[in-house]
Amino acid sequence: MSDLLLEVIALDARDAHAAQEGGADRLELVSDMAADGLTPAVATARRVLAATDLPVRAMLRDDAGFAPWSLDQLRAEAIALRDVGITEFVLGWLTVDGAVDVATCRAVIDELDGCKFTFHRALDHAADPLAAWKDVAALGADTVLAAGSGKGVADGLPVLRELAARQEADGLSVMAGGGLRAEQVSGLRADGVRRFHVGSAVRPGGWDYPVDARAVTEWAELIQHAGTLV
Repeated sequence: MSDLLLEVIALDARDAHAAQEGGADRLELVSDMAADGLTPAVATARRVLAATDLPVRAMLRDDAGFAPWSLDQLRAEAIALRDVGITEFVLGWLTVDGAVDVATCRAVIDELDGCKFTFHRALDHAADPLAAWKDVAALGADTVLAAGSGKGVADGLPVLRELAARQEADGLSVMAGGGLRAEQVSGLRADGVRRFHVGSAVRPGGWDYPVDARAVTEWAELIQHAGTLV
């Protein structure tokens, strides 16, 4: 079985259905993309789980930055989402100095009871992304969603290349996302990246429109075959 993975951002059940129809492997469920993705409502999570049998990773994030607005709220949301059937999550916080906020992360992770989780693009905003990667591995994440730069994949390719080289040794996978473009996939595959994350790229009309199943199919096929083009 291929270890390639295409993760698609979903805002609701309609997105989930279209992403699965198009060939996505996993969903990242969020709300409020104007804030770059916040915790989804429990009711939305319930509807999404009913609409798809894809793995669903729900965002745990209550503010547009990378510091928690309310740790108690985040912990309560994690419990509520688990109660309706969410078993995978996305999270990540930084200190004011740009290091991984290990204490906050652990406080929320403790409520996940062993659920798999992705550390999101907070790593791209860390003072030292490579040091942050080590902290994330120690937290027990299985994936880091990263562009390599806060500005996006185009600026972050050298960091993504370095993270990809560290995957096997650290037991942690890098998932490229954040302004990812189709023409970057072959090079990333050659560098050892096997997981890819898209949002606006599969919404030709923009965030006010749903996921387009045909666009998802195009990305799924691109990721599958890009390794033969490098």
